[in-house]
Parts: sequence; structure tokens; C-alpha cells
Amino acid sequence: MSPPRVLSIAGSDSGGGAGIQADIKTITMLGGYAMTAICALTAQDTTGVHSVLPVDPAMVAAQIDACVNDLGVDAVKIGMLGSPEIAAVVAGRLERLEVPIVFDPVMIATSGAALADAATIAAFERLMALATLTTPNVPELAALGGDEAMRERGIAYIAKGGDADGPDVIDRLVVPGKAERVWTAPRIFTRHTHGTGCTMSSAIATLLAKGASLEDAVQHAREFVRAALLDAPGFGKGHGPLGHQAVR
Repeated sequence: MSPPRVLSIAGSDSGGGAGIQADIKTITMLGGYAMTAICALTAQDTTGVHSVLPVDPAMVAAQIDACVNDLGVDAVKIGMLGSPEIAAVVAGRLERLEVPIVFDPVMIATSGAALADAATIAAFERLMALATLTTPNVPELAALGGDEAMRERGIAYIAKGGDADGPDVIDRLVVPGKAERVWTAPRIFTRHTHGTGCTMSSAIATLLAKGASLEDAVQHAREFVRAALLDAPGFGKGHGPLGHQAVR
């Protein structure tokens, strides 16, 4: 049986902990075939994002076209985009596809560095409307208008609780027309959390590509992230990467 083809449209993390690199590791470990459309290059490590260079939007479109037209795509994960022009190009290409789309509205890196300006965040609206699921963390959900605004727009999303306070992490899956699903688990106290959002969203996309229901995909993705947190290799002086390779 051929592995599901998962296209990650995101930024590159030179430190390997987040972005395209985390997506490739996650997709591969979960049995998918990873393809990429790189939207931005970053000089990044566990201590922060030191430089960002957005890719030309036409090049982003060309990467997507190359994957779709030759290899085919079974699911898409969207991460860091880099500019509103790139966001518009990505939305235009994805409107032609009928596959699961998971949108991680990346705005701020784990280190605190801004990865999207106000114009780029404004362009997220079109992508959220296309997405099967949007995966904001606490500050991202607030920037998108909060629960009330997301519900009013009819957007399916998971409100991730990793950035909230408290001994437990509470994640809430909100899908229009369905009862809210809530997961609660003891917080894993560690500084090695770089790339958790990228890993979560690419895991959900891969599991959807394999035919899982949305609830099952979220549940198993959460388990994957928790296992990777526990198996973090301990690299770096700041927010270290997860242990994707150790997960079985």
C-alpha cells in the first residue's frame, strides 16, 4: 500500500526543530510521504529566530504545482507563510484541491520571535475558510478574535492549551454543528518544546490522509506530540527540539 502524500507549505527552520524540518520528520514517522513548498528561509536555533527571508510567491506556487501535478497530494499542512502575497498564492492553489487541509496559523515562534505581520495575519481568513482544521495556540486564538469570532465564522479549530497556565494541558476541538470535544492531560514540564505546533498540525494532516476521522486524528496527534516531548534529545541552550525519531 502506498504511503499517503502530505504536502507541507511552511518555513524552513535551520535548527531542525520546527517548520518544514519538523513536518518532514513527523510525516515520515507516521508513515506518510512528505513533500514541501518552502515559503521562507530562517536562520533559527533553540534561542530564537535570527533572520527571515521570504521566498518569492511565484516560487512557492511553482513548488506546489510541481508536487500536485506530478506526485499528487492526499493532505496539506500549512505553517509559516512569510507574507500576505504568499498567503494569497497558497489559498489560490489550495482552492483547486479536494483534500484535507490543516492550517497552523503561525504568528510567534516558541522563542517569542514574530513570524507574521498584521497584513499576513489578515490574509489568514481565506485559508481558515478552506481548512478542514485550524490549529491556533492561546495567543494565536486571541489574535484571530477568540472563540466567539471563530464560531461566528463557522471555522473548525482546535484551541491548543499548551501555552496556558496550570498543571494540565486542555485542548478543545470545535467543529460547527457538533459538540465540543475536550482532551485533558498532565502538563509535561520541559524547556524542549520547540516545534510542538508544527508537529501537531503535520501529524493531524498525515492521519487525515490515512483516513482517520478528525477526532481520531487529533487524539493520536496529541499522543505523538506528548511522546516526542518525553523523548526530546536535550539539544540547544534554549527551547530545544522534540524527539521525533524516538517515537514508535
